[in-house]
Amino acid sequence: MMNQTTITRVLLMSLSNDEKIIYVLFIIFLLIYLITFLTNSIIILLVVTCADLHTPMYFFLGNLSFLDMSYSSVTAPRMLFDLTTQNWSISLPNCITQMFFVIYFGASEVFLLSSMSYDRYVAICHPLHYSQVMSWGMCTLMVTLVWSSAFFLPIICTLCLRRLTFCGPNFIHNFFCDLPHLFQISCTDIFINLLVLFIVGGFLGTVAFVATFYPYVRIFSTVLKIRTNDGKRKAFSTCTSHLTVVFIFYASITFIYYVPNTSNLLTLNQVVTVIYTQITPLINPLIYSLRNKDLKAALQKVLHIHVLIPRSCT
Repeated sequence: MMNQTTITRVLLMSLSNDEKIIYVLFIIFLLIYLITFLTNSIIILLVVTCADLHTPMYFFLGNLSFLDMSYSSVTAPRMLFDLTTQNWSISLPNCITQMFFVIYFGASEVFLLSSMSYDRYVAICHPLHYSQVMSWGMCTLMVTLVWSSAFFLPIICTLCLRRLTFCGPNFIHNFFCDLPHLFQISCTDIFINLLVLFIVGGFLGTVAFVATFYPYVRIFSTVLKIRTNDGKRKAFSTCTSHLTVVFIFYASITFIYYVPNTSNLLTLNQVVTVIYTQITPLINPLIYSLRNKDLKAALQKVLHIHVLIPRSCT
């Protein structure tokens, strides 16, 4: 330990060494980030301004859009800056800070998706009691718990890092900082860190996973009892968008955190990471809006009112 030098900066992996490809990547990821910010902002605007969307489902959707904007903003601006400067170096404190918010927004999405599953469960399985169960007080409490409880995991992760010494190599096989990458550059035994994360993260992850998928077991059981095909189709259509987002999210994090990061899978892991951090926040609003008649109608109403007749959306 005495002969090891503590590192102060970390070198991130460049997405490409070809200057021409770098410019193309910069344009692509800049467009992705701008479209992500714009589409999620539009959904938030519609949810806030249009009375027709003042329902629990769209209240959660507005929070998901804000979450996607925030998550994308943790990694995209830094990546765009590195692409333009070709300086993939980041200070260790900034690296840990980025890791903190990556975990925080990731945990927030896990909890929020489980809350949205519960909302769909009540709407389909207990429609007569929906307005009483999913009151605005309950929705506000659930979202407050989502945003506050998600702090627990990154705080634990950050506190566990305080016992580690980072002595290199200072190269991270990714374009942003995440907890597994910081473990790789540690010269301190990480067994205690892994044990704490296994207990805390395993418990929270199991609770969130069950809370997300168990409601759909009840939903499918209820839908199958509906006699008419039209009734089944309408019931399933309200869940399709949410289920699509859930499967994309869980498939991505499963590959990133549970598939070994070997040299053979390094390129594939980087591709999945790009999809998880950049593409998913982009397609989430598209998944919810392309097949959603309420959002389409609200957007048409906003465009008509604010462009042709400037007044508030009612």
